[in-house]
Amino acid sequence: MSSTNRWGPFLIRTGLGVVMIIHGVGKLMGVGPAAMSISDFAATIGGLGFPAATALAWLVALIEFGGGVLLVAGLFVRHAAIGIAINMLVATVLVHLPQGFSGYEYTLVLFVMALSLVATGPGQFSLTHALFDGELYWPTVDG
Repeated sequence: MSSTNRWGPFLIRTGLGVVMIIHGVGKLMGVGPAAMSISDFAATIGGLGFPAATALAWLVALIEFGGGVLLVAGLFVRHAAIGIAINMLVATVLVHLPQGFSGYEYTLVLFVMALSLVATGPGQFSLTHALFDGELYWPTVDG
């Protein structure tokens, strides 16, 4: 494996993971540069027409924070990345897309970063690689 292939997933994981942790902490604790209380976030989600807005707000905040931690650690990367990708796709389409390119470019890039991790996995520089010598269970199609 070339050094580029070894470093690529690590760089994407850590960059996306740190961003997700900051946004998750902002919602869970109401602090930091992305601070928004769960109740304010639930009101935003409810305004989009989603039912059970408070429960959904907690779910999104936990996906952002927990998924970010897993990405940085390099554990269950594909699973965490799927949750983050869905989160970013919904945010892009329902919230940011109506604002034009300048409104959705950031969440679109985060979505694509998450998808790249679903495709590549955690990479060599991860706890998954160190502890399990490769990949934790991920279903595959033999053909």
